[in-house]
Amino acid sequence: MIGIRLLGVSTLSLTLLLTLELGCSRKRDDAKAATDIQERIAVDPETKDSRVEVDTKAGKVTLTGTATTAAAKSRIEQIAKAEPGTFQVEDDTVVSQPETATFQPAPNATSANVPSAPQPSPPPMSVMADVPPAPVPKPVAQPMVVPAGSPLVIRLSNSLSSGTSRTGQTFLGTLARPLNVKGRTAFPAGSTVVGTVVDAKSRGKLKGEAILDLSLSSITVRGRAYPVSTRILENTEKGKGKRTAVTTGGGAAGGGLIGGIAGGAKGFGIGALVGGAAGLVGGAVTGNKQIELPAESVLTFRLASPVRLPPPGD
Repeated sequence: MIGIRLLGVSTLSLTLLLTLELGCSRKRDDAKAATDIQERIAVDPETKDSRVEVDTKAGKVTLTGTATTAAAKSRIEQIAKAEPGTFQVEDDTVVSQPETATFQPAPNATSANVPSAPQPSPPPMSVMADVPPAPVPKPVAQPMVVPAGSPLVIRLSNSLSSGTSRTGQTFLGTLARPLNVKGRTAFPAGSTVVGTVVDAKSRGKLKGEAILDLSLSSITVRGRAYPVSTRILENTEKGKGKRTAVTTGGGAAGGGLIGGIAGGAKGFGIGALVGGAAGLVGGAVTGNKQIELPAESVLTFRLASPVRLPPPGD
């Protein structure tokens, strides 16, 4: 009876020993299988960039981690299934990035059998037309400066006389000829001028002198008046025997030249033909010689200071 019991105990111990040995052997085989699969994944050109964890248990292989492409994921499964002793593969890997289209070179345009690749169409003309050209800077117009001393030749619109005109009285005229500065017209002919009688004095019958001093105060160009300052045009008639200008009688046929200067005179500044009866009133006839400047008389003034004109268009 005791022998039977000893035999039973020995059989049980042997069974346990074989079970433990078989379990250890299986663990060693699972670890080796996982290592083999992991190494083949690491060296395979298609799967070497994937990050995969391999777990094996009694012939069942579990894969986790990421594969670079769907093709790499499929290749990893093939490697796991090819491992000896594997009867099941559970693939839990994911693709880390979507697959991109492989660039295909354009077919040879000279081949008659292969159509040419479509070319991108040019942008519509409407889009190109909407882009404005780069602005071109315009040259800055410079103001014009009429220098001092420039002559202003005017034609009187009304008559003046030392006997009737009064100091401070204004008179009108027009520019008889244009005034140009460096080839540009500063004051065109026909521009309206305004002047002032600076001093007027009637000559007495027996003694004294006649005075008629003038200056210009403004000139209007294209509707805009510009103040000007001119030197005083002095006209003086001395006493008897000191006549200062050629006179013309009322019946003169062709007119007389105003502006002749004789002894003692400070000068008329008159330099144009006066037609018909227009002229100086003869002092010898009246016994009371005055300075007479009829309408249409031409006088020359000179600027005392520069005149600054704005650029054209301002």
